[in-house]
Amino acid sequence: MSSIDKTSTPPEKHIVENPEAASGADVAVDPRLLVRERGFAGYLTEFKRKMKAGDLGSIPVVIGLAVIWIIFQSLNSNFLTAGNLSDISVAMVGTGMIAVGIVFVLLLGEIDLSVGSVSGVAGATFAVLNITHGMTEWMAFVLAILTGTAAGAIHGFFFAKIGVPAFAVTLAGLLFWNGFMLKILGDNGTINLNSDGLVAKLTSYYFSDVAAAYGLAVAVTVLYFVSSFLGNRRREAAGVPSRPLSETILRTVLLAIVAFAVAAVYNQYKGLPLAVVVFIGILLITDFVLRRTPYGRKIFALGGSVEASRRAGINVETVRISVFAISGTFAAVGGLFIASKIASANQGAGGGDLLMNAIAAAVIGGTSLFGGRGRTWNALLGVLVIVSIQYGLALEGIASPVQYMITGGVLLATVVIDAITRKTQKTAGRA
Repeated sequence: MSSIDKTSTPPEKHIVENPEAASGADVAVDPRLLVRERGFAGYLTEFKRKMKAGDLGSIPVVIGLAVIWIIFQSLNSNFLTAGNLSDISVAMVGTGMIAVGIVFVLLLGEIDLSVGSVSGVAGATFAVLNITHGMTEWMAFVLAILTGTAAGAIHGFFFAKIGVPAFAVTLAGLLFWNGFMLKILGDNGTINLNSDGLVAKLTSYYFSDVAAAYGLAVAVTVLYFVSSFLGNRRREAAGVPSRPLSETILRTVLLAIVAFAVAAVYNQYKGLPLAVVVFIGILLITDFVLRRTPYGRKIFALGGSVEASRRAGINVETVRISVFAISGTFAAVGGLFIASKIASANQGAGGGDLLMNAIAAAVIGGTSLFGGRGRTWNALLGVLVIVSIQYGLALEGIASPVQYMITGGVLLATVVIDAITRKTQKTAGRA
């Protein structure tokens, strides 16, 4: 009789009729199931439980970004103008690309200190091949990116195969590739790029037709709805909890409002920047790879536990090498965007605060320093915070030292939140 009672009542029924018991036991419940059974109140219950368990997601950085924009707008009415926001979005792409690669490495619980120097090498390689030796732009462009891939793979080899700590091998890479860049640039130290060339247009080209920005907004919105809708259909077919159609529509509407607002801002200035289109495309692809492919799941698994991943049959060495190769590739891509912004390759490329800003962007955006948690979209949020601070302080005429101090303070606050969140999750049994 006892067994009949247990099997005759589905799990969903317990959630609906006895939420207090579930709450008291602190059982993690799929929010899609709660929404289906109890409507918005169920989702709110799960949201509160996540907050108590330290599962904050991107909420802190979104709130922080809103506060930053409000403060700078109150100090200078030009901050939220279409021109300044467009300039911010283009300026952030170079560092943002590098930060995407950093996200992959951080998911392993490791660090890559070479990305700044590798980005400088990529810009220098393109300039030397194209301007000095007359190679076609597309060929020089591809070889420059492959230079970053090769550099990252070398770092990954020493880390995964030889057992050299990632910190040490990439620190050595930072020094080596910086020297290599200085060597190939030669005594002059600066090579100006063709202002009408391929790389120069990465940050200078804008789609001036208003239909371009609005068309991208439509495409992103439709893609999100179709992806969510089909994903829910697959979950339903598999008999697992899925979001109701009403929630999918609500999320799509909110995304559409943001997307069309951004498009309207771009169309008030020069139009849709090519750099932003490329960056959004990269974010979509890398997010799909991390969240929807077996390879992405292996990266998350390694960030959770190397030994458990090895016992599960994952080729740890191959994944590690590939992740560092990806980091080097995106460092090279970012370096080309940075070279495009200044229309040259010079001895200062890859130096300064570039490395720290790239790492800070990934961490500020929400990627954990402890591995196993993060998304490539975190790079977008983080770099947007950093570049917004830089542009806001520049409008006020505040010197670089203050910018460094403020950015450092924001980074420290983010890391503190990450550490506290991790401890809270362990207490709640979710880490």
